[in-house]
Amino acid sequence: MALSQDISPVNSEVMEALVHSGKLEWIPQRFDPDRHFMKVLWVGPETGRAAVLIRSLQGSVTPRHKHLGDAHVFMLKGSLRVRDSDLVAGDYLYEANGMIHDETKALEDTEYLMIMSGPILFFDGDSLLGYQGWEEFHRDQQEHSA
Repeated sequence: MALSQDISPVNSEVMEALVHSGKLEWIPQRFDPDRHFMKVLWVGPETGRAAVLIRSLQGSVTPRHKHLGDAHVFMLKGSLRVRDSDLVAGDYLYEANGMIHDETKALEDTEYLMIMSGPILFFDGDSLLGYQGWEEFHRDQQEHSA
């Protein structure tokens, strides 16, 4: 029986994204290149979204920051202090657009998946330390694989 509606893709550029993350190398992060790394799994220029696998070695600190889009975090292993909570493997955290929080600290070697709907601003007091969004993830991925 034929469908009553045409469901063929309008955009021929739409495609699946399959990433074998085990084959990707860890990319050092600017704010702590010796203890904080990432693997860029996907960036979506049309939406500003990104999916990133993060690896933080024990004692690594992510500076104070503000989310300019919501973020979903799923802990794969280790322990991470976010505000007053300790996240462990299997925990899920949702951070709303506009969330500001102080540093995030790896209490032990940690890996987590972060899916972001917008960039993050890192700051210290009144000083902007950096901006990280899909374009930076894309650039870092291109530079590291070159």
